[in-house]
Amino acid sequence: MTPRNPNIFANNPLDRASDKRVDPGWIAAQLQDDKTLIVPFRNLNPFIIKAPGSKKREVGFVRPTLVKSMLRPDVITIFLGLDKHGAYFAIDASEGPDPSEQGPLEGLGTFADLRGVAMEIPAGDAAILAQAKSLIDWHKRHQFCAECGAPTKAMDAGYKRLCGACKAEHFPRTDPVVIMLATRGDQCLLGRGPQWPKGFYSALAGFLEPGETIEDAVIRELREETGVTVGNVQFYATQPWPYPSSLMIGCFAEAETEAVTVDGVEIEHARWFTREEVLRILDGKGEGLFAPPPLAIAHHLIKTWATKAG
Repeated sequence: MTPRNPNIFANNPLDRASDKRVDPGWIAAQLQDDKTLIVPFRNLNPFIIKAPGSKKREVGFVRPTLVKSMLRPDVITIFLGLDKHGAYFAIDASEGPDPSEQGPLEGLGTFADLRGVAMEIPAGDAAILAQAKSLIDWHKRHQFCAECGAPTKAMDAGYKRLCGACKAEHFPRTDPVVIMLATRGDQCLLGRGPQWPKGFYSALAGFLEPGETIEDAVIRELREETGVTVGNVQFYATQPWPYPSSLMIGCFAEAETEAVTVDGVEIEHARWFTREEVLRILDGKGEGLFAPPPLAIAHHLIKTWATKAG
């Protein structure tokens, strides 16, 4: 089936079954069920194995019996959802010795950077790992209550933390980010940050602010970073981005002005590129110019515009 969304980390195939999270007995039973699949993480890197009979890699989903010693109350354990085969969980194996070097996972695989493997593994699995990574990262960052400073405890199968002192409830957050391609006739506007590799250009982006619409954020960011005024903002697609937990909101925007004045802080340089220039860059013939890889929604924004007829 053709994916509904062209972006990596989208199209999560699991039923998140949020109603099951609040049933500790049901969760405990799934963690003892031999049909359940668990993906361990270490330092936010998922466990990856070699696919049998292939050089390709795949997610190291394991059965509960293999990691029984790791399923302790003090280990972050996330219920990810269900499919027709059973339940899926993620666990954090960051504490203690590396279990892939000395422990239950020894000799089976390694912990690998998600960005490095996302394009190799099935798209649905990449989306599952993005969900898991974001949640584990949130737990590691929110060990203490924002209300009173006391320690918090994971609840609801990993989707809530509860303060033991003031009983405040804390929930995972997702940070919305607008990423937009401004266009004007047969040109699009690309920019580069000062920390980026030489010759690398991309669509512009920025965090959505409180009380701000997506359209207003697109208009504001382009004006602040490049001085370009835009109107007629059109939604393209979204991408979950687990670094640490953002939702990239892709948009196209029609430019009403052409003069470019970069802010010199977030954007080092920006300019208009013709469709022909962009196509050459995407084809690897940019003569020292580069665009984001297919892992990023920016790539799909740029490619969609560049290959559009007319």
